[in-house]
Formats: sequence, structure tokens, C-alpha cells
Amino acid sequence: MIGDDEDKGEEEGQGEDAAAATHDATGKFDYGFSGIMARDNRTDLAPLTLASGSPVAGGSYTLKSGGFYRIAINADGSQELALSGGDFFRAIWINEIVINDIEIRPMGVHSIEFDNAGTAVISFVAITPGRYTLSIPGTSGETQQAVFTIQ
Repeated sequence: MIGDDEDKGEEEGQGEDAAAATHDATGKFDYGFSGIMARDNRTDLAPLTLASGSPVAGGSYTLKSGGFYRIAINADGSQELALSGGDFFRAIWINEIVINDIEIRPMGVHSIEFDNAGTAVISFVAITPGRYTLSIPGTSGETQQAVFTIQ
């Protein structure tokens, strides 16, 4: 417990050098000068597909909490389709969503809908461990969702 006599004794035994020491955030999380958001630290995930009758994802995704990721969502325009997943979007921190070279930095997202063909690219940091899905609203098939597990 902080403030116990044992803790005070340990602190006093470290001397003046310990009090003047600088604590660097290196070692376990040594991301370099640019930090976690550097391109070298980003992992590009297999894209998601929004097309009538096609699976959304080729498989499930396993992410690490604290990892920086980028994923493209490609729509072919065959049907007006969306991907919804409020739980997933609350479990990540979105750096930006890029649509037609326009960068959007949202505070929160619940779904992304495509009325026509196009691509949206989301870069994000995985935060909260758990199992999450992005799915096409109104569907129940396993091929109509993307499953993300954050460890």
C-alpha cells in the first residue's frame, strides 16, 4: 500500500540519484521517434467487401490491443449496403476514415453505408479486448459479417 513504512524505507534507500532520474518510455513499447502511429508500426488487414451475394470477409481477424491497423472496405455498387458494429467501433480508437482522398477524423462511428461503388479506408488502434462483429444490417448469415478478436 502506498504510504506504508516499508515503501518509505525503500524510497529513502535509493538516494538522491534516484530522485533526479529521468524515466524514459523505452523498452517494451519502443515505437521510435514517430510513436505508435508511424507507418512502420501499421498493419494492413485484408480488405472487407460489400457486394450483393458475396462474403464480407475471407476469414476472421485477430488484433492485438494497442496495435495500429488499416483496413479497406470495398463496395461494388451492386446494392446499397452498410456495415454496422457499434460495439466494434467503441472498442477501437479511429485515427481516420479516408473516402475519395478526403480524411475524416470522427469522434465516433456506428456504421458505414455505401450507396454506390467506392472504397473507405479506416486506420485505427485496437483498444478493448473481446470479440466483435461488423455486419450488414438485417442479415444473419455468417458470411455477411466480419469477426474481429482483440487480444
